[in-house]
Amino acid sequence: MSNRLEALRVFFTAADAINFREAAVRLSVSPQVVTRAVRELEEELGEPLFHRSTRGVQLTDFGRQLAERARVAVGGVDELFHRIDRRALSQHTGTVRVTAPHVYARLIPQALAPLLAQHPGLVLDLRLSEQHADVVDQQIDLGVRVGPMRDARFVARGVGKMSLCVVGSPALIERVGAPRTVDALSGLPVTALIDHSSGRPWPWAFSKKRVFTVSSPAFVTDNIDAECAAVLAGIGFGQLIGPLAQPWLQSGALVEVLAAEAPEPWPIHVYRPQRAPVPARVRLVYDELVRVLRA
Repeated sequence: MSNRLEALRVFFTAADAINFREAAVRLSVSPQVVTRAVRELEEELGEPLFHRSTRGVQLTDFGRQLAERARVAVGGVDELFHRIDRRALSQHTGTVRVTAPHVYARLIPQALAPLLAQHPGLVLDLRLSEQHADVVDQQIDLGVRVGPMRDARFVARGVGKMSLCVVGSPALIERVGAPRTVDALSGLPVTALIDHSSGRPWPWAFSKKRVFTVSSPAFVTDNIDAECAAVLAGIGFGQLIGPLAQPWLQSGALVEVLAAEAPEPWPIHVYRPQRAPVPARVRLVYDELVRVLRA
């Protein structure tokens, strides 16, 4: 019997039985299978496991010690593959690594907090970046992407759209005036957000596929929160994403300009790589992210 695990199962069943025939009945095999498994174990271990006589068989001291250890070892392996335990392990225990733009730094932890409370063994690993993550190298389970999904390797669900708007503080507008056209931006103080992949400022997008290249910014950063803070402080006009600008627009701390020139909103997707099988914990977080971001 080449399967050592099965041989140990046969052995400790025989150790608990009156004889090999009874062990065979318990295991639904022939007595010859039990005899062969015990003999192969004895040959491999170099120790007799049973004392044999005309009256029957009796465990040796070595056999008794091995039987105790075999029960523990085989029982531990069986527990790993028990269906209920496996479902609990996959659903409630383990890390789910999520990548998302920085704008979701607060929203995702807040949205998933109830789910994490329900499943104490579930760990959220959130990686924030405006760059598209390499899902293989970075071992990403799920992602949130703003913009079109062109990669067929992903399973993706649209959850909404994200607008872009050019905004400035009331103090800035009072000081320099509001731009009436896209071209007028070149003569006004503006902020620039650095694209990490190119090292250059992101161009501003407008309707009809027009772009404004930021060439002489009054403030430069690689962090969207810092850019928002600079716009709030009146350093310059900035093109901010809707979720970042909206609270300040509602409070009056920022004013939207060039609204008629705004580009089409970008689609937002929750995606996961097409890896099978999908762990239940990953599917759980994926479905919850879709639900909360659609709300």
